[in-house]
Amino acid sequence: MSKASIIGAYNTEFGAFVTKDKSTGLLTDTKTYYDMIIEAGRGAIKDSGLEAKDIDAVFVGSCSPGSFNNQEHVAPLAAEIDPALRFKPMSRAECACASSTVALYNAVYGIESGRFKNILVIGVEKMNLLPTAQMTTVLAGSSHWPSEGSKGWSFPMLFAAYAKGYQAQYQLSNAQMEQMLYTVGALCYKNGMENPLAHQRKGPASVAEIMALNELDAKGRCKNMMIAAPLRLHDCSLVSDGAAALVVTATANVSNKHRAVEIAGIGHSCERLAENVRPNMYELMAGKDAAAKAYAEAGIKASDINLAEVHDCFTINQILSTEALGFSVDGRGGFDYLDGRFTRDDKQVSINLSGGLKSKGHPVGATGASMHALIYKQIIGEAIGVKARQADIGVAYNVGGSSVTNCVTVLRKL
Repeated sequence: MSKASIIGAYNTEFGAFVTKDKSTGLLTDTKTYYDMIIEAGRGAIKDSGLEAKDIDAVFVGSCSPGSFNNQEHVAPLAAEIDPALRFKPMSRAECACASSTVALYNAVYGIESGRFKNILVIGVEKMNLLPTAQMTTVLAGSSHWPSEGSKGWSFPMLFAAYAKGYQAQYQLSNAQMEQMLYTVGALCYKNGMENPLAHQRKGPASVAEIMALNELDAKGRCKNMMIAAPLRLHDCSLVSDGAAALVVTATANVSNKHRAVEIAGIGHSCERLAENVRPNMYELMAGKDAAAKAYAEAGIKASDINLAEVHDCFTINQILSTEALGFSVDGRGGFDYLDGRFTRDDKQVSINLSGGLKSKGHPVGATGASMHALIYKQIIGEAIGVKARQADIGVAYNVGGSSVTNCVTVLRKL
């Protein structure tokens, strides 16, 4: 079976690409869903050194374009990237926030089957055309609707359940839990300051700065309000617009090894959708399974990994992800962050050098492709933002829903 490799990648800027008329509340789209697909696709093809005519298929990952933009059947939009893509097979994958990683895995399967030689993968989402309440309802459709979404459970509430479970399992005080979460958030904000593509480049980059936002101002307002205890506003990822794209080929076809990164191992494991039927709400059991599968396929251990992009949709999930990937012993992830681990200077592994979802942003359908694109750029020596101390082996850990779809990818320098 021939392995697949990434030979080109592109990440658009992430942000809220709308303007709002304060008098009428009318929102105007300043960078459309359609614009972002074209920008990312053209950018990745150019970066690969191929031409559009060399692309055999296009796989798109997008979570809820019908609800966010009133546009379904989105994969054929890729034909607008270049006339040479007309008549190519195109399809869309949907697995909530892991949609574009699953699209990438579909591309890998297509390469391994021998049916396709070169595949373009695009992840895209446009979220900011909806008011917050409506956007939250759309996202709730990726939860278990009968027991969660229809009962008013939002994703902050679903991940708060993990935070509470973790705190109870390891007997952490409220103060300890708070410090752990703030330390994770501050690390991502600090890294994001150097990422020119990040949605939030001026976030509070220290625990003290975050804690200061907890105080009420003269009008009784809090800039770091409690969203779902113990998660506050700055424990939550951003509502972002953006796209990212990758070009994948068979490793045997690679002509320029200096700009190719092998997809050395993948693990795709799904948890039960509803939280109320899951045991152990203090660990990512399916994430651990996905990591074990990916590491076994790649023939590596956690200690071999230099950098990781993990799914910090909420700060608690970064701690859980760190443990699921084997970088920390269970129950010690938060303490390791408090001890200053996982920074750009870490001797073992640096985490979320991009700023993560917390700072880079989280356009849900684009997140997985973005993780892979930025690790790819690190490994080939073209880092966007903070440069890894060492970048031979990287891991992307992307989840969908309340850590239901778990995708772990090992990326290795050729």
